Amino acid sequence: MDEDGSAREPVDARFLLANERTYLAYTRTALSLQIAGLGILQFLTQGHGSVRYLLGTALVATGSYLGVAGYRRFRSNDLAIRAGVDIGTSRASGVVAAAVAVLPLSAAVVLAVIALL
Repeated sequence: MDEDGSAREPVDARFLLANERTYLAYTRTALSLQIAGLGILQFLTQGHGSVRYLLGTALVATGSYLGVAGYRRFRSNDLAIRAGVDIGTSRASGVVAAAVAVLPLSAAVVLAVIALL
């Protein structure tokens, strides 16, 4: 029952399950970024060491950020769905898209410049 004594409508499970699937996609992507970063740190032995450390650490950090942001979004959306209010937008996807586009591109440019010198 609500505060005013009226009966609450049950939450549609489809929305809750869709929210959970989105959270799992965030988690899967976060793990992929972290594993890619750890792979670069461990196995990229050719090239300049500082580029390897910078790119690997940045990908691990981006994955970690995405994992936390995905959970926060899941939790916020879950509360909004249960309360019957509008769901807010996420800023995490823009940050991750920028990181995934800029980090490898800048690493490739730096490695190309170093190779030419």
